[in-house]
Amino acid sequence: MSTASRLPGIVTTDHVFHLPLDHRSPEGEQIEVYAREVVASGREGDDLPWLLFLQGGPGGKSNRPVGRDGWLVRALDDYRVLLLDQRGTGRSTPATRQTLARRGGPEQQADYLAHFRADSIVRDAELIRRRLLGDTGRWSLLGQSFGGFCTLSYLSIAPEGVREAFVTGGLPGLRSSAEDVYRAAYPRVARKNAGHYARYPDDVTAVQRIAAHLLEQPAELPGGGLLTVQAFQGLGMLLGTGSGSHVLHYLLEEAWVEGVAGPELSDTFLAGVQAQLSFAQGPLYAVLHESIYGQRSVDPAGTEWAAERVRKEFPEFDAEAAVREGRAVLLTGEMIYPALFDSDPALRSLRETARLLAERTDWPDLYSPERLATNQVPVVAAVYHDDMYVDTADSLATADAVRNVRVWVTNEWEHDGLRVSGGVVLDRLIRMARGEI
Repeated sequence: MSTASRLPGIVTTDHVFHLPLDHRSPEGEQIEVYAREVVASGREGDDLPWLLFLQGGPGGKSNRPVGRDGWLVRALDDYRVLLLDQRGTGRSTPATRQTLARRGGPEQQADYLAHFRADSIVRDAELIRRRLLGDTGRWSLLGQSFGGFCTLSYLSIAPEGVREAFVTGGLPGLRSSAEDVYRAAYPRVARKNAGHYARYPDDVTAVQRIAAHLLEQPAELPGGGLLTVQAFQGLGMLLGTGSGSHVLHYLLEEAWVEGVAGPELSDTFLAGVQAQLSFAQGPLYAVLHESIYGQRSVDPAGTEWAAERVRKEFPEFDAEAAVREGRAVLLTGEMIYPALFDSDPALRSLRETARLLAERTDWPDLYSPERLATNQVPVVAAVYHDDMYVDTADSLATADAVRNVRVWVTNEWEHDGLRVSGGVVLDRLIRMARGEI
């Protein structure tokens, strides 16, 4: 049964779909997939085209509107929006340390999670489309970050269900291995560090001091996690967003207090760090992150903890050496390392599961370069100049390789431009799709 709610400027309707865990076995185990329909107040009965939003991630639930806010300000002028909680997230059947434990050991958990990548998400969406729009109905796609990866998978698997596609910060390298991705990522992250330290030069010393302290004595976080130097470096994830550099600086400002035995890391700082680094609300991001690049024709040996292996090629990210040599400690980006499964309580019981996924060698290909080369669906993409999370060169190469793609390259926004621009980014893409610009 669908449930409707009224919020300022919008009407939302809940939808729950029972879908196959494994789309190759449609009569087998079923999971729930939740989606929230959003329409502008007063237009509930209008025959509006549908826009499916594919969230970034992996492992991120869709946004929770509190009214006509964010990019919905623009989208609801023209569309009935469906906010999908991709399988395993939000109100869909959850996949966390608590629920996965019910499936058995790491082997059973890894086999289960092998069905949680973009190809399965696309096939979920296709069944949902048929139930809401009918077999011949088509909808528009809006893919943010990983949602853009899903969009390219959608155009590879079932383009007949799509009338147009908007992508923001999410044109993937069609033939990029996990190693390729991280080999390109570390220099981008280093540039974001340089930009932050140029903006806040005192933070060089602030980060060195914290790193030196953690090398001698890792700190316990309020939720029971362990703040090691490597975990601390993960705060560099902030540097790829529009306001992240400032958030990081203000967090560092309150790092120390004077305790009984002298200076110690403050509760305020440790709580702030935990809020940024904990995977409790999105464990699939860590567990599945490298698998989103796995394609057996590209990565025949599996992803094998690519971020950890490639990091050795970039010694400037060695925090211990940086402290010893008195140089700036570089923070990392969205890299996932095996040690995080020891330091984060939300991940500890999933360490062996993550290892098995990293060693998996039978990942189906996610994209069809041949089919995309003859794509008939109009695609308009925002590519952010020097995007920290998705390689700009890969995105532009993909735009060249996929037929019917128009690209807007901008340095006005960072990777979170869709979320923070108040509809400006989406408005430009819609106008581009209509040929207005």
